[in-house]
Amino acid sequence: MADRFFPNDMPDFVQETEITASDSTLHKLLSLPYPKAAERLLRAGLDLSETVVKETGIRYASHAKDPTLYTGALGTAFLLLKKYRVTNSRSDLDLCRDIVKACDSASRGSRHVTFICGRAGVCALGAVVAKQLGDRKLLDYYLRSFKEITLPIGVPNELLYGRAGYLWACSFLNKHIGVGTIPSTYTDSIVKEVIREGRKLSNKGSCPLMYEWHGKKYWGAAHGLAGIMHVLMDMELKPEEREYVKGTLLYMIKNRFPSGNYPSSENSETDRLVHWCHGAPGITLTLVKAAQVFGDERFFKAAVDAAEVVWNRGLLRRVGICHGISGNAYVFLSLYRLTGNAEYLYRAKAFACFLLDRAHQLVSTGQMHGGDNPLSLFEGQGGMAYLFLDMTSPTESRFPAYEL
Repeated sequence: MADRFFPNDMPDFVQETEITASDSTLHKLLSLPYPKAAERLLRAGLDLSETVVKETGIRYASHAKDPTLYTGALGTAFLLLKKYRVTNSRSDLDLCRDIVKACDSASRGSRHVTFICGRAGVCALGAVVAKQLGDRKLLDYYLRSFKEITLPIGVPNELLYGRAGYLWACSFLNKHIGVGTIPSTYTDSIVKEVIREGRKLSNKGSCPLMYEWHGKKYWGAAHGLAGIMHVLMDMELKPEEREYVKGTLLYMIKNRFPSGNYPSSENSETDRLVHWCHGAPGITLTLVKAAQVFGDERFFKAAVDAAEVVWNRGLLRRVGICHGISGNAYVFLSLYRLTGNAEYLYRAKAFACFLLDRAHQLVSTGQMHGGDNPLSLFEGQGGMAYLFLDMTSPTESRFPAYEL
């Protein structure tokens, strides 16, 4: 199991001190006052995002072979929007617009309908960029295009390719364009179908809702229960439906591994994966949200327990946010936003500084995987750049395309 992650030899907590030495070893970075550490992460994030954009952005602006947020051009656009919000550089926003336009052309007729891997992400991000530019005509175009999306027969329910991923795009628009942009009357029928299918597959079992993707009953954020419950908590639910969501999450807590980690799928006995997509990290983000939505201490305690798993086993031998260190850092940012506890901010800083200090060397020597798509948002350096930029304002940080 240890070959999946680096042993975490960083102190559980380090009191910040003023360090002026230029040596940027990891432990000295951990001791830096947060504003100074954030400055270094900002510089690194801007440099890394420039590299990602230089290598992909100009090409994507004219042609998007892969128009998805996960591994393709839309991920570069999403990073550029983040960079714009940090630097207020109009050129970043203009290039972002151009890349989304290329993704719009490439995604027309796509059978995929979600935010992360489909047409909904292109239209929703395009609308947000258009609003930021003050371009009403472009905004109307993307909103109209979004509302023309139809969910195909047999669409699954999970986040990456299913109904949950489409519903998340609706919530994204309502947050960034305005409440009611996509009214509940528009999403109610989809929510009801998600609930209906979850009840049907649960077959009145001990878990109120259950779903299947490619023959497996997944639990994680990308394809399973955690991601679907995460999205449903943003929907207008009837009291009975809220109880289904709550009961499903309590079922997961009850049936987690003794280690505090979570199975990747129903009845799995393999306690290996500590990723956003499968395992404790993605589920922790959902539990933090459940603690806010339901006000139930059980969700908060379970989130804290799962975060310990991430701290101990979350320094993965990958850089990305889907199944890498960058994504796992968001567990601590989420708990910091919820609690204001400085120890969680320190732990987020520790994971980010581990990447800052060691990722390049570890990747170059083959000890760490740079991602099958090494510049992408979800698998590669795009996600690491996004994390570094998020660290500059931790109370505003959000796991990309998951936390609203």
